[in-house]
Amino acid sequence: MMSDTARTEADEDVLHYPASPPVVHYAEQALLGALLLVPERLKTIGPLEPEHFANTAHSALFAAMRTVSPPPPEVHRARPVWPSQLLEAAQPQARALTASYLHTLISVCPTDAHAPAYSQMVRSGHARRVLRRHAGLLAHAARAPGPEPARTVLTRADQLAVYLDELTTAFPSHPGSMPRTPQTPAPTAEASVEAEDEERMLLATATAHPDGLPRMRWLHEGDFTVPAHAALYACLTALARRGAPVDPITLLWEGQQRGLLREGLQPAEVLDLLAHPAGAPEHWGQKVLQRALLAQAGAVAARIEALTADDATSVHQLATGSRRALSALSSVRSRWHQATGDFAEKPTARQPAVPRAPAVRTPAARAGPATRTPARPGR
Repeated sequence: MMSDTARTEADEDVLHYPASPPVVHYAEQALLGALLLVPERLKTIGPLEPEHFANTAHSALFAAMRTVSPPPPEVHRARPVWPSQLLEAAQPQARALTASYLHTLISVCPTDAHAPAYSQMVRSGHARRVLRRHAGLLAHAARAPGPEPARTVLTRADQLAVYLDELTTAFPSHPGSMPRTPQTPAPTAEASVEAEDEERMLLATATAHPDGLPRMRWLHEGDFTVPAHAALYACLTALARRGAPVDPITLLWEGQQRGLLREGLQPAEVLDLLAHPAGAPEHWGQKVLQRALLAQAGAVAARIEALTADDATSVHQLATGSRRALSALSSVRSRWHQATGDFAEKPTARQPAVPRAPAVRTPAARAGPATRTPARPGR
């Protein structure tokens, strides 16, 4: 005859549990065991839904508890009618469930009186998983941009903000609400051939058409992926602020005065970089800013994923830390709206984020077409 320990191990193997389940797994077991013992506890566990359970078999069993009426208390004490009814109702959705596993759930429950506490643990585990899923969607939007990468990323960020509002309401604050998880590294836009070419085209067109520089206050040095390009752009904006003449030679001189040529950049290299303008500065500036926006969104997602991976962080701490991480996106977002004039309506808890059709903008029309990508100039 199979021992209780062997039966439990067999049930867990059938239910595909990991080798070392998380703590919330045992909370789910204890809660279901309490409800199997005392069905009346269903009225005391608060707002709990089947999808709050991480284990699919547990979810199916709890869904059955929500739909099958328990027998009268005297019948429940005399015969195992309740477990049998639940097993029959849940097995179509979770064939791995067995009668022996229901007995296991009962045996691992310390006390049915603690069912509300177990329920809160299950809700907390679900909140952590959903928050991590939101962060994953934001990270995916930043890494794999589609036709409108900035709009997609900002939509994901708005959906994340709405969920954080829901968490703040559902899980009240407590002492020590700030998370203790170490900070992730500062964001940097990914350097690539495409990013480098866009920055080169921005510098060339801004030098050829400096009148647009005062309108581009939304672009910062930190948005560039190549430090030398950021330094040259700072030289351009300094010349424009002073009202000084702007052309390749004056820019080269400004760079020399700032010590840029001491850092390995050659004069001929700078002049070659500026020799092939095409399009409008605003067009290429938006390209650079959009890349910085995606990099910042990726950093926000990484920070939130790090928070959710720390089991010592409470749900309220997750909400607080995630909101603080998301605020780092606000500055770049504001500058993006200034650059594009796209002030999309943010979603609220009652209004889902539905992308609107983007406004038609042709910034390159003022200084020549930017529809073709010129050949990358020689260095």
